[in-house]
Amino acid sequence: MSESLEGKIAVVTGAASGIGLATSKALLDQGATVVMVDWNEAGLNDLTAKLGGRAIPQVTNLLDAESCNAMIPQILGKVDHIDILYCNAGTYIGGDLTETTPEAIDRMLNLNVNAVMKNVHSVMPHMRERKTGDIVVTCSIAGHYPTWWEPVYAGSKWAITCFVQTMRRQMSPHGVRVSQVSPGPVISALLADWPEENLRKAKESGSLIDPEEVADAVIYMLTRKRSVTIRDMLVLPTNFDRV
Repeated sequence: MSESLEGKIAVVTGAASGIGLATSKALLDQGATVVMVDWNEAGLNDLTAKLGGRAIPQVTNLLDAESCNAMIPQILGKVDHIDILYCNAGTYIGGDLTETTPEAIDRMLNLNVNAVMKNVHSVMPHMRERKTGDIVVTCSIAGHYPTWWEPVYAGSKWAITCFVQTMRRQMSPHGVRVSQVSPGPVISALLADWPEENLRKAKESGSLIDPEEVADAVIYMLTRKRSVTIRDMLVLPTNFDRV
């Protein structure tokens, strides 16, 4: 049984491309208003102009502490409430640990972990007061399996798996569902950082999925009746055999 998203207000981070853009479009198609969050102001304004009046731009740099902390208050200045927060923004580091830098590690953990925690921390009082809401986070199959070729990325996603599943238990008594979607490799700009050999093999074997497949999973999760929580959904290419 599904419930309508008509009239709901959603916030999507990393909304100007990839999974975030695909999910924003899917939510709009379902009748929701979508606050599209991204740091790319020009790209975001262009997209929201094309997508219509229910697509609202929110320029936020999640790697800037002040900008990140201001995101939810600024959004609540544009809309009167938030039904859905989809923390999707993230970055990727592949390869051996020795091949990266401390600066790149900081950037990844700040975006993939810290920003998510701070966004959820910021929206929690609002949703608890309203006694309803959905928080969804983009995790990864790497958050469930020791993917040895991407230890920094996998470490960030294992942290998110723990955070989401603990917050799910904290927020359930308040009528707020907290869940995650865990895709396998998705065709997006993030794959530019994949080890070249891994990317080549994935393309040749058909082991990649489109962002729209992840968006479909998110819509399915959000449209379940309120007595049902999809705590995690793994969305994998059929030919993905790395795990």
